[in-house]
Amino acid sequence: MSVITLFSGIFCDADAVVRNVMDSTGYPLIDDSRVIAIAADLSGIPENKIQRAFSAKASVFNPFTHEKECSIAGLRLALATELSGGPAVVSGFSGLLLPQTISHVLRVCLIAETPFRITQAMRAQLQDEKEILKQIHVRDADSAAWIETLWEIKDPWDSEFYDMVIPMSQVDAAKAGALIEENLLKDALRRTEVSIQAEKDFLLAATVEMALCRSGHDVSVSAEKGAVVLSINKQVLMLARLEEELQSIAEKIPGVASVTTRVGKDFHQAHIYRKHSFEIPSKVLLVDDEREFVQTLSERLELRDMGSAVAYDGESALSIVNEEEPEVMIIDLKMPGIDGMEVLRQVKRTRPEIEVIVLTGHGSENDRQQCMALGAFAYIQKPVDIEELSDTLKRAHAKIRQTIS
Repeated sequence: MSVITLFSGIFCDADAVVRNVMDSTGYPLIDDSRVIAIAADLSGIPENKIQRAFSAKASVFNPFTHEKECSIAGLRLALATELSGGPAVVSGFSGLLLPQTISHVLRVCLIAETPFRITQAMRAQLQDEKEILKQIHVRDADSAAWIETLWEIKDPWDSEFYDMVIPMSQVDAAKAGALIEENLLKDALRRTEVSIQAEKDFLLAATVEMALCRSGHDVSVSAEKGAVVLSINKQVLMLARLEEELQSIAEKIPGVASVTTRVGKDFHQAHIYRKHSFEIPSKVLLVDDEREFVQTLSERLELRDMGSAVAYDGESALSIVNEEEPEVMIIDLKMPGIDGMEVLRQVKRTRPEIEVIVLTGHGSENDRQQCMALGAFAYIQKPVDIEELSDTLKRAHAKIRQTIS
């Protein structure tokens, strides 16, 4: 029996189609919420962070944390684990994770023109047309970014990627379900020894990829009958040492018969391979209106494998705090608009888990006392020794990790 994946545009009656297919086939449902929950258990990454993997907007800290890549690895492992239980209807973004080598998968896309989708939404939710159109644009952007991340395809509705693309403006949910069931019976979708092995290979590759992510690595993994290939897609100075470390991790996974490493197609691009260290802060937000100073500071921290983002004023800093999840902030006190003291006050009121280091060249003893009373982790005067600041960052990070554990 085959697996069905259903990917759709928003407001294309996908829920009704899924119900019809489940009723006619008796297949259980594996949707995004289920895959995310299992991925969170398998990876240790919170569900809300895994959910962000589906978003077109990546975290500013992702080049250092590899959080999106690790979330995708967790999603792959969760889906592969679930499919080992037998046929199912996989609904949502997760279904696009399945490799084309698994031939017993019927890949279905449900889509319609924008006017139809607006009408459907207004009938169901009675929302304002402008707000509905905004939701469509955001979801379509997420869909496009997702399929490009996974398969380097820019159009999420590209008929070349699916076995069926059903225009929902021309058929109702019942007819769409009947078309899917009809195609499900075709011989090309039957399980074979080859397709079953491909499903096992998918599970093994996902297991290895997750193990590498837990060790801070970001590489592509493929598998074929126990032979695992690791592809390094970023430049690395000591390639042989990295290959040796990757192999030592992968070889310990049950079912792995051999491990081969190779450089991928993006290896020679201007990206440097960084192993994520869980002991070093990688989500540092630097806030200072002195642009040259803060950019230089960011670069010096990067040389010490500390990931940072930069804001040049208090308002931008608070916006980043609302949208991202910085662990540590380094803020100047004297800034135009919202000053550092007010940023500290608001951050500790709304996000008390964030450790804030005040780094200023203009503060007084009274300022220091007030900052510490508001909950600052440290108060340091400029000019600062980079080693002193690095040590302070590590201590702040250690305090956060201790609190989490």
